[in-house]
Parts: sequence; structure tokens; C-alpha cells
Amino acid sequence: MFNGQYSINIISMTQKIIILDFGSQTTQLIGRRVRELDTFCEILPYNKFPKDDPSVIGVILSGSPYSVHDPEAFKVNLEQFVGRIPVLGICYGAQFISHTLGGKVEKADSREYGRANLQTVDTTNPLFKGFEQHSQVWMSHGDTITAIPSDFKVIGSTADVTNAAFASTTQPVWAVQFHPEVFHTLQGKQLLQNFVVDICGSRQEWSAASFVDSTVAELKAQLGQDRVILGLSGGVDSSVAAVLLNRAIGKNLTCIFVDHGMLRKNEFRQVMDDYKVLGLNVIGVDASEKFFADLAGVTDPEQKRKIIGRDFVEVFNAEAKKITDAKWLAQGTIYPDRIESLNITGKVIKSHHNVGGLPKEMHLQLCEPLKWLFKDEVRRVGRQLGMPEHLITRHPFPGPGLAVRILGDITPEKVRILQDADDIYIRGLRDYKVKLSGEEARKVLAAGVPAEMQDGEIEVSLYDQIWQAGVILLSTVRSVGVMGDERTYEHPVALRAVTSTDAMTADWAHLPYEFMAKVSNEIINKVRGVNRVCYDISSKPPATIEWE
Repeated sequence: MFNGQYSINIISMTQKIIILDFGSQTTQLIGRRVRELDTFCEILPYNKFPKDDPSVIGVILSGSPYSVHDPEAFKVNLEQFVGRIPVLGICYGAQFISHTLGGKVEKADSREYGRANLQTVDTTNPLFKGFEQHSQVWMSHGDTITAIPSDFKVIGSTADVTNAAFASTTQPVWAVQFHPEVFHTLQGKQLLQNFVVDICGSRQEWSAASFVDSTVAELKAQLGQDRVILGLSGGVDSSVAAVLLNRAIGKNLTCIFVDHGMLRKNEFRQVMDDYKVLGLNVIGVDASEKFFADLAGVTDPEQKRKIIGRDFVEVFNAEAKKITDAKWLAQGTIYPDRIESLNITGKVIKSHHNVGGLPKEMHLQLCEPLKWLFKDEVRRVGRQLGMPEHLITRHPFPGPGLAVRILGDITPEKVRILQDADDIYIRGLRDYKVKLSGEEARKVLAAGVPAEMQDGEIEVSLYDQIWQAGVILLSTVRSVGVMGDERTYEHPVALRAVTSTDAMTADWAHLPYEFMAKVSNEIINKVRGVNRVCYDISSKPPATIEWE
């Protein structure tokens, strides 16, 4: 229990690495890499190190947008953990260690950014076990470490950075100026494995199976015979949360699925049918008229999200009040939801309707059994629970639905246009098969996509290669077209498809021209109101995955 809200205390079940976040854009990538080593990690603000927690086996200090010399720079008391447990500083973390313990950090003559090669590597040091000389690393910093503390020694250098990596000779402290968590540091995973497994002593017990067993046990112990209400969205996160809770408390779980009118085509009926197959106790509520009425004339994206979030709570609350003995509200909130909604500086990036807190009048405690998981981990848990593959591999879908894929105001007709176009696009992605081999095939199989290797190749759909896809209706724009002998003046749509592992970063998917031509023609020919199809080739960052 914390501030009246409940979450599964999975931290207590295993060892963990603490990642102290100093505001770096790649902090979450560090977490992902540690999880890939079957080791639980927790990302905390730089000033929230947990004292007297025996499960902490190591600490990683992240990068930061600040210089250690900035007045507003984030600082932490190193005495809390230095000398007690192993510590690894990355980029700003390395600079902070040097600056605090007696070294010297100065502004570089020019920003050191991009690929570099470690010219000298001390492979006798445990951090660099198995490393090759001249291994490629990725630099991204404006300051440089010109002197290290007196009890440290250099264990890695590049042509331009003498103190690219250094280690204490008296305490278990290591620091690297480069970023081992990013793809461009070719042996970054090896470095993190050396630290997490060999130096910190991780038993590598974090897995989907261990998560399911321990979480179900804790849910049973914590919830007992209490009744729990779960808000379902139809997506993989809330569906996995529902099945997990159903395994723990059975019929004491009541699920509520609210249709705000902006779901995909026929989605409400299809999802309700899926939930019946899963044996869930689900109440379906069609509240589309209310949502459309309250959204009328609203064009601002953040305002749309807030109205939908407010209305969802009102509709959900009205239905939940009928369950008079409920004590808990469960949600499918996952780690990226919480990270993206509020960053370390307290600035809201965008509103998520499922992380904004509970209405006081509901008097329910909050249960978020997936709140520590990334999306691919949620999918592994779903497979462990035996859920149907089409539910597990379903692409993420925004809580506000198609409302944030329609630029401008929302009307039932615009939603109809977008639903029809989106249905053609998603079905096309599912139906179009491609053959993969080598590294591409390995990545797809590693993500858990069910496919059999034959003659060194696998065959999968475009849908299964993509993290997220959808259509955006540019309803604030009209374009001239010709259909038959008639001039048209209708809306363009933009197709969006990205590849990612956790939605923190994403690249646009390089879809086959043949596929895009087929889908474009089908949308224009079959969807009334659309006469032009574009393709979005923006990556995240700088763009976001959704347009609003």
C-alpha cells in the first residue's frame, strides 16, 4: 500500500538493479537491456534511492541533459551506495562520479557525438571481459572528463577521449563516458552483462514464468476475497492484466469495457467475443453518444484526451457504483505509460487516461499488476498464461482511440471514414506475407512471434514485423482528385507504421512498395471521403508515434 494505492510488490521477490534517472532519453533503454539479462531493474528518480533494501545488488547512474556544472544539475549523495554495492556510471553518471570524487570535468572543445572506437581496452578488468580491441562505442556528451579521481585508473580510451572508461582501485565503482545501452555500441550488451551478472551477481531469475507465479500468489494474498473492478480497453495490456487477475481471484473480478465510439471497425463486438472465450466476467457499455456530444467542435489534441479521460471515468464510475462491494480498481498500466506521462522534471508530455489518478468518490484502491513491465514483457506473460496469439500480438492502440488519429474536430462520419480506411490497412498488413532470414529473422523470433524456420527462412506477416500501425485522417485538409470524369475535393489520409521494442524510440517501417500501392488503391476506391493516401516516414524522436 502506498498513498492509498496498491501495486504488486514484485520487487520483493527477486534481486534488482536500481537505475537512477538523471533525465536521459536513453534511461529506459538501460532498463530494457538489464531486463534482457533476466534481471529485474527499477528506474527511479536520481534522488529516490531506496535505503536499507537488501534486494538491491547494483546501481547504474544514467546520462542527463545537464552538465555537472549547471546550477540546476541533478545530484545524488554517492555515500548512500558507493562502497556498499557495485556502481556503474554512464555518460553524465561517469562525469558526476569523477566530479564528486575529486576528478575534473570540463566543457569539450566540440560536442563529442556519434561513433568512436575504443583504442585501448583493459580486458583484464571485469567490466571489459570478452571485449575486443577497437570495439565501436557511441558517444553523446558536451563535457569531457579531463582528470579522474586519484584512486581510479583508466581502463578504456578512444582517440579523442582518454578517460572513456575508468574504475576505482579500492571500491566496486566503474564509469564509462559512452552509452553501452544503445545499439551502436556493438559490445554494449556484453559490458552490461559483465556488470549485472558477473560483478553484481545476478542470478538471472526474472522471467515471464516467475512473474506469473509470484504475481498470482501476491494477488491472492493481497486481495483475498475482495471484489475487483478492471477497466478493459481491448488491448494487450488490459487483457493480460484481466487474465492474470482472473487466475488469482476468478469471479471476484468484474471487467467493464466502455465503447466510446472511436474504436476500430467492429472492435467492440469482436473484443467482447474474445473475452467470453477467455472466461472473463465482462460488462460492455456503449457510451458513444455521450463521447461524440462532448467532443463536438473540439480540435485541440490535449483537450480531446482530457475530455475522453473525464467521460471514461464518469461512465466507468456510474457502472462501477452498481458493484457496491468493490474495493479495488485494476488497470493495465505498464511501465512506458508512467514514464511517458510524467518525466523527471515534472513536465507532462501527453495525458494518459489510465495514469491520472482515481476520482475520490470511487473510494477504490488501485491495483496495477503490470506496472513494471515493458510491452514485450507483457506479451511474454500473455503467452505464459496461454492467451490466444491474436490478442497477444495486437498492436498498441491509444486509449482515446481514433479521436487522436483525426486531425480537427470529431464527428461520427469522420470516425466512419477512418474506421473503413484503417480496417483495409490493418487487414492488408495481416494478409501480406514476407520471408526473412539472418538478423531480420532472428529479431522477429526473439520478439516471440510464432514462426518456423525452414531452409534458413521464416515467413511472417507485415503486421507481425511492425510495432504499431494505423491510419491518420487529415480532416483539416482537402485535396483535389479525379475519379472517373469527375473532380473530387476530399480528405487525404496518412498511413503510419513503426518498428520498435518498447515505444520509447521507434523507426518508420520500410513497407514494400507493392503493398503500399495495393493498400492505397483499395482505400481510395472503397472509402468514401478519401482521395489521397500518404505515408509517414518520421521516426521517434523527433516525432511521436501518434500524431496527436
